[in-house]
Amino acid sequence: MPEENTHIFNYNGLPVSYHKTGTGSPLLMLHGWGSSSRVMLQLAHSISDIRTCFVPDLPGFGATPPPEAPWGIDDYTDLVRAFVREVIGGPTDVLAHSFGGRITLKWAARSGRDTSSEAGAGSSFDERREGEAPAGVHSPELLKIIITGGAGMKPKRSFSYYRRRATAMVLKAPFMLLPSTLKVKALNWLRSTSIWKSMGSADYQKLDGVMRETFVRTVSEHLEYCLPDISHEVLLLWGREDQATPWYQAERMEKGLRNGALVGIERAGHYAFLDQPDRFQRIVRAFLVDGQ
Repeated sequence: MPEENTHIFNYNGLPVSYHKTGTGSPLLMLHGWGSSSRVMLQLAHSISDIRTCFVPDLPGFGATPPPEAPWGIDDYTDLVRAFVREVIGGPTDVLAHSFGGRITLKWAARSGRDTSSEAGAGSSFDERREGEAPAGVHSPELLKIIITGGAGMKPKRSFSYYRRRATAMVLKAPFMLLPSTLKVKALNWLRSTSIWKSMGSADYQKLDGVMRETFVRTVSEHLEYCLPDISHEVLLLWGREDQATPWYQAERMEKGLRNGALVGIERAGHYAFLDQPDRFQRIVRAFLVDGQ
């Protein structure tokens, strides 16, 4: 077993716990919602001979406390970029699972737009859509990307979803007529009731306070609009039996990316790296080593 060390990164007063293991070029590994760094350590150890793996607990998970106020995807992205600058200290590859995939898509798109505005100074509007990175241009802080079971694509909605949504609107309607100060208190009370919580997903029902609002903010943002701004090389490594982020979402993600490739792993679900660890890590190795 390779040596593994736990560290703390102070981000604006928030102590972010992370593990570091292995040797070689850096690889940042981002876990999914409701999970923690622990679930990815087996994979980190399996490739620690070719990569120095940095595996943080995102705020609100594992050993890292929640933020003081609700966060959105941009807030998590800001944290990750600060982590790369201050802890890793240079360009890194990224392997992201589920919610970590949301962060990575936003990060890659934002860095592409940032680089575009710098590199494209003086270019005419007709040469390039505003905010779009030229082909092959992306931020040097983010190199190769692997996303597995990545969230962020708009899901197909069932009839029960629209029924719950309509019920929620009916429940909220009387409170919307109140003065603003009373309305906030009333809506907060409504969200704490059992009937309101019962209409949410399993993840939502487990949450309260800051992390409940954080969950709502993050899952409500669909990231298809980010895909055209991502010019990085992206491997989408998906369990063919994934029920949380089904195969059709992976296909949609691949179609929207400029330089994406989708690989399916049979007899694997949302945690493909746990369901088929040997096959998963062999593919990861081939992708990371190729072109070094």
